[in-house]
Amino acid sequence: MDTREVINKLHNQEAKELKTVNAHGHEHGADGYDYMKAVAEYKKTFASKKDVIEKAADPAVREMLLHMEKLGIDTPFDRFDQQKPQCSFGIAGVCCRICTMGPCKITAKSPKGVCGADADLIVARNILRTMAGGVGAHGSHGREVILALRFAAEGKLDLPILGENILRESAPKLGIKDYEKMSVKELAMAVSDVLLADMSRSLPDEYQTIKGFAPLERQEKWKEMDILPISAYHEVFEALHRSTEATDGDWKNIMQQFARCGLTFLYSGVVAPAIATDALFGLPKRQTSRTNIGALEEGYVNIAVHGHLPVLVSEIIKQGRSEEFINLAKSKGAKGIKFYGICCTGLSSMYRYGDVVPLSNSVGAELVLGTGALDCWIADVQDVFPGIMDVARCFKTTVITTSDSARLPGAEHYAYDHYHSNIGETENLAKKIMTRAIESYAERRDVPVHIPQYEVEAEVGFTSEYVKERYGGSMKPLADAVKSGKVLGIVNLVGCCNPRVVYERAVVDVATKLLENNILILTNGCASFPLLKTGMCAVKAQELAGEGLRSILGDDLPPIWHVGECVDNTRSTEIFAGVAGELGLEMKDMPYAMSSPEWANEKGLGASYCFRLMGINTYHCVYPPAHGSQNVMNYILDSSKTLGSTMNVEVDPLKLADKIIENMKNKRKALGWDK
Repeated sequence: MDTREVINKLHNQEAKELKTVNAHGHEHGADGYDYMKAVAEYKKTFASKKDVIEKAADPAVREMLLHMEKLGIDTPFDRFDQQKPQCSFGIAGVCCRICTMGPCKITAKSPKGVCGADADLIVARNILRTMAGGVGAHGSHGREVILALRFAAEGKLDLPILGENILRESAPKLGIKDYEKMSVKELAMAVSDVLLADMSRSLPDEYQTIKGFAPLERQEKWKEMDILPISAYHEVFEALHRSTEATDGDWKNIMQQFARCGLTFLYSGVVAPAIATDALFGLPKRQTSRTNIGALEEGYVNIAVHGHLPVLVSEIIKQGRSEEFINLAKSKGAKGIKFYGICCTGLSSMYRYGDVVPLSNSVGAELVLGTGALDCWIADVQDVFPGIMDVARCFKTTVITTSDSARLPGAEHYAYDHYHSNIGETENLAKKIMTRAIESYAERRDVPVHIPQYEVEAEVGFTSEYVKERYGGSMKPLADAVKSGKVLGIVNLVGCCNPRVVYERAVVDVATKLLENNILILTNGCASFPLLKTGMCAVKAQELAGEGLRSILGDDLPPIWHVGECVDNTRSTEIFAGVAGELGLEMKDMPYAMSSPEWANEKGLGASYCFRLMGINTYHCVYPPAHGSQNVMNYILDSSKTLGSTMNVEVDPLKLADKIIENMKNKRKALGWDK
């Protein structure tokens, strides 16, 4: 047998071994790759703009889509339809473009890329890079607020440090000695230094944020799995290194790095910025907020704040409420100045400054611009679609970018530079922005305005501290309600919104069914907007809840507790931990769940994986891009033997809610709580 015959024989054997069954039960391999059939079936479930117009939970969304269609203005929903049919290889995760020998795609004809990478390796490398991107996004947000805390302590940034209690509670957990003797500014510097070290160290050492804030049981589990990270920067650096061309050829090793990146997402991208933000700005307070697009008011200088960073925005709002700028606005014919919130900057501002009206998540931002009622749109980082510029031009809305990391062609730019050398000019930057906003108001008096008249109130500002206070100083009443079955369980309902499903409908449908079944809901970030806008965060929404859940809400609590922006998943886990602690249990054993039905980006993958790292199951209507590899898909969906948790995907939101309910009943049965 010559060399060519030997090679052919080996290839034929390899083709037989490749034939496997993927997560959907469809055979795929070198002789068929039927996983593409699963992708084709999945694509059939994708929503259209017509579906959104007919079925969106928020009537204001439906009205604005029709209004903008009449004006001939595209939105994300038009562009989503225009992208169809979306690339099946991309959805399956089997398209590799890491090197210039490709791009390579895995098919029956070509079961390996040019370098020899098979479907498992290509899918693993792609999903690892997705996770690394999420760490970079949330981590960059974290770095900005940690730096702001440090600059405030140094006196470079003229902001008061309002959360001394947060600093004093965090310091011993972060291994800071003699913290009792430190001044507030000394403590802020010490805390920020530890958080920055965890984010950026190169020399292996303990990850202090994990050591101080993670449950001991989880720390042991992560050590056993060998996924404890060195630092966020290092693990992202290493993720890009080992997933580059011709480096790490073992998909299992790639996925181990995926898990390490997941831990850095959690502790440097979520926990660390939560500590720094609360330390700098103090804890939110519960309050009642107006919400939805009908809250826009003509005749005012209307300013939208959009993105994720609270530092410069806090000064902009402060200046906008000063007598100097209110008088300047009135001199131009305005009644005054109003602020509106888009995405997480809007939520953070609403919590801390009041009367910043939350209007939309990132996907619906262009619909808000389409009202013609906004004079100035202030964008910082993340979840700011480039498409807003086309709509802004149609209505003469001035768009201002405020971060060196996130510019938009055609926008004006007033920002901190790359080195933060002008951090001391925060007040001047804010004044320039406010002056420009008022000028914009004067320049666009001829723009027609269309504001759908849909406005509701919502209760916001829930924290673990508030919950304890509300229940007499402890979580025990809530814990007793969970154990007795009055409350079946608690769900953290969060995440992005995604045009693959009917916009915001999945979030509302899941929430409705959970409330009917006596499940308490916590929410934050983009997914919270449909719950805010449809009145589900109001006290009167108790009528949607089952009798057991209503019994523990009293006459002043809504059935959905809004805990903040996307990094405020920490507030949800604090409530989870507080209730579990009252019962002497680990969070992983409790009837808890995390659901991000419409997750849409790299951060969404990281956020859901964080909860699985904690042993809590997650539930979604959108699949990860891993259909092309049974091994990688199974790694992501089923970590029950390692982390004790699973990722559950069901494109029908009502069926997804059923899965959550079933899981909670199984958890209760395991605890001996079933009736």
